[in-house]
Order: sequence, then structure tokens, then C-alpha cells
Amino acid sequence: MKGFLAWVERSGNKLPDPVFIFFWCIAVVIAISVVAALFGVSAPHPTQIDAAGNAVIVNAQSLLSATNIQRLLVEMPATFSGFHPLGYVLVVMLGAGVAERSGLFASAMSRAVSLAPAALLTPAVALIALLGNLAADAAYVVLIPLAGVVFAAAGRHPIAGIAAAFAGVSGGFSANLVPGQLDALLFGITEAAAETIMPAWDANIAGNAYFIIGMTVVFLPVIWYVTDKMIEPRLASITGGMHSLTAGTVKDSNTVIGIDEQKGLRHAAYATLAVITLWVFFCIGPGTPLINESAAPEARLTPLYQSLVAGFFIVFLAAGWAFGKATGSIKNHRDLVKMMSEAMGDLAYYLVLAFAAAHFVAMFNWSNLGLIFAIKGATILEGSNLPDSILLTLVILFTTTINLFIGSASAKWALLAPVLVPMLMLLGISPEMTTAAYRVGDGATNIITPLMPYFPLILVFCQRWQKDFGLGSLAATMLPYSMLLLISGTIMTIVWVVLGLPLGPGATVEFTLQ
Repeated sequence: MKGFLAWVERSGNKLPDPVFIFFWCIAVVIAISVVAALFGVSAPHPTQIDAAGNAVIVNAQSLLSATNIQRLLVEMPATFSGFHPLGYVLVVMLGAGVAERSGLFASAMSRAVSLAPAALLTPAVALIALLGNLAADAAYVVLIPLAGVVFAAAGRHPIAGIAAAFAGVSGGFSANLVPGQLDALLFGITEAAAETIMPAWDANIAGNAYFIIGMTVVFLPVIWYVTDKMIEPRLASITGGMHSLTAGTVKDSNTVIGIDEQKGLRHAAYATLAVITLWVFFCIGPGTPLINESAAPEARLTPLYQSLVAGFFIVFLAAGWAFGKATGSIKNHRDLVKMMSEAMGDLAYYLVLAFAAAHFVAMFNWSNLGLIFAIKGATILEGSNLPDSILLTLVILFTTTINLFIGSASAKWALLAPVLVPMLMLLGISPEMTTAAYRVGDGATNIITPLMPYFPLILVFCQRWQKDFGLGSLAATMLPYSMLLLISGTIMTIVWVVLGLPLGPGATVEFTLQ
């Protein structure tokens, strides 16, 4: 595996930055569009019928035509600002930035870990880690090293704690008990892809809510088993250069939060409860602004689903502000505005990536290549008679492979969604189900590829406890997690499809073109 991982590292390092991957993809799409238009590549539209009752023919369009060149240059600002994930992510991160910088996320994770019973230390760390993707970078920077400290304080191998937390935060990247920032980002891209087939299709960021809860339930015992039965026994046998592992080596005060922080957590809980109460009132109070009373039963909750982006913004903002005021990290409104501004600063790279991704997705749609590929690909797959579960398993495995080389979840999905989402829609698989399958594949190999941005940081955390712990040691430690998370996630996906379970409120496995 050292040889394989070394090859992955060498190959991945030769790839350009994801931003330039999109620019190169745009160049390739332009070339293909010119050739496809020249040869008259076309396909019948699955839902549009002409006056004669025949399917409308979709023809490939050259991106070097005068019309498309004009469209690119004139609509560039609208193409960028109209990119669906951009608004979702910016709104949610305005609130999440306050919650992170006020210290709420770090204190909440520290408090949760410190209260974990010794007998349930591993599952407690794993569960908090699985929920940690709500805290984004804070989970990597705060929780993972903290897990090592807590394990050492309990007389256990600290690197086992680091491994369990890393597996939860990154291997179970999409698992959670509630939707969050990642859902807003992914479903924004899914919406743009689905509109190729159905322009009226709207994303619901709770569309995978039940599925990610299922991932949490499945992944938790997997991480627990691998940590206690496979990883820690192996680490105990190779402790050369390891610091003392006795309980007295690390003081428990490392995980105990102060009185002000405890007060802040209480205030944050009250603020969160107040926002939830407000949303409930909007659903049952006068006028029911979040319920469309005049719509069909299946569409009555659409305003509620579409309000969740604003809901997470307000929850994070209110809880972060309440925590900051109680602890003193937010002294006045200027501190709050500064935190929100800094959160936008952290998104500078994402904005550059979104600019490139927005134009790739838009130009791919203008060329009609995505729709044509989806129609022809759906025809081929339909003729193969493969069951939906096998098709989605192939999506998972393909995503897992790509993830070894491109770590960004949004970058991969922006590349894959324009073809996968409409193609599987034509086969009767919903955009929510395709997104769910992608999420399973996206997380599994995060923890074994050196190209994952936080991989070097995790290595540094391990070397604090064992100086000779190298890249190969970390990869070998995380490999069992990766394999079992992939296997268990794939099995869960197959079972979900076979049973036809709902993926979230109003989100089903199957899809019918209208």
C-alpha cells in the first residue's frame, strides 16, 4: 500500500489546482462542442414535444458560435452570481463564521468530549466527530487533537483517539443528525444539474436528512469496532518513540471548559431553542408563512424546506452571538460584524473556485452536451437492465476513485453532477438519491489520500505523541476505516434503494419526469 499511496500522492501532485481543472475542462468542452456541432450530434428531449407530437430534438451547440461568445461575455456577472451553491454557502457561512469565531463550536465539542463516560469513550468521540462537519474547519483543528488528549488521559493510546476522530470528521464527512453547510453546497449544484431536465426543479437542502442520519447510525459502530478491535491493538504493539500513556500524563483540565464557557453554552442553547420555536410558530401560527396552504399536499411544505438555508444562518448567528456575549468574545456589534467579515474572507478561495465552476456548468449546459450525454447514457444503461442499486454502487465507486485525486467535495460534484444527475433522472432515480450516493463515495477515501488538505495536519497531531509516525503509518492506520466505511455505506445505499425508503422530507428514491 505504500507503493500505491505513493503513486496517488505523485499523481495527485501533478494535477493543477481545482480552479484550473475547471478551466481546462472548459477548454475541452469548447473543443468537443465544436466537433459535436460540426457532425450534427443530437438526441430527442425526454419531456419536450413539438406541435406535431414528436420529441423536440436537442442539437449540440458550438461554444465558439457568435451567440455563445456573446452570451459568455455579456452574461459573465450573471453566470457567476446566479450559481446556485454560491448564495446558499455565503448565507449559511455568515452565521457559521460567528459561531466558529466566538468559540461556540470549539467549546461545544470540548464539553461533549469531556462528559463522555470512559466505557463509551470511543463511540462518544466518534459521534461528536460525525457531527463535527457542522463546524467545518473547527472540527479538524479542535476536535481531532483533543481526542488524542482525552484518550491519553484515560490511559489509552492517543493516536487511536486521533484516528477515531479523523475517521468521523472526514471519513463520515456527510453523516450527521441535521442538514448543514455541506447540504446547502451540494444541493445547490444538484439543482443546477437537475434543471437541465426539469427547469422548475427546486432543491431542498433537507433532501438527504434521513439518509445522513442513517449514515450516522451505520458509521458509528463501524468506527467504534475498527478503533477498539483493529487499530488500538495494532498501535499498542508498535509504540516505539511513544510518550507515556498513563492517565496521569495528561491532566483532565485539558478538556474542562470554564464557567464562562458553560454559561455561554447555556445561552447558545436558549438562542437555538428560540429560533426553532420561531420556525414552528411560522408553520402553525397565523398566516402560516412557511406553509403553502393552497398547494397540493405534497407541496405544502416547500416554503419550509426552502427556508432552511435562512434558518441555519439565523441559528448559527444567534447561538454564536449569545455564546460570545456570555464569554466576552463578542463585546459589541462591531465584533459581530468583524467575525462575519472574516468568515467571508475564509471563503475567498471558494469564490474563485465557484467562478470557474459556474462557467463550466453554464457552458456545459449551453452546449447541450450534458443533456445529450445524459440522454444517450441513460439509453445505454436502460438497455443494460442494471438494477438501480448497481447503478448507484457504480456511482459510489467512481466517486471514491476520483476522490483520491480531487479532494474538494464541491469541485468533484460540480464536475460530475451535470451528467450524473440528469442521466439518472431519465432512469427514474431522483436527484436526491444521486446526491446521496455521491456523498457515500466522497467521504470514504478522504482519510487515506495525502491530497486531502488536512492530511498533513493530522500527521503532525500524531507526531506529537510518536515522533517516528510517518505518512505511511497514518495511511495504514486509516485504511481499515476507509474500507469498512465504503463497504457499509454502499450496503446501506443498496438497502435504502431496495426498500424505497424516503431520503428526506418529500424526497424519494424514485423520480418521475413530468
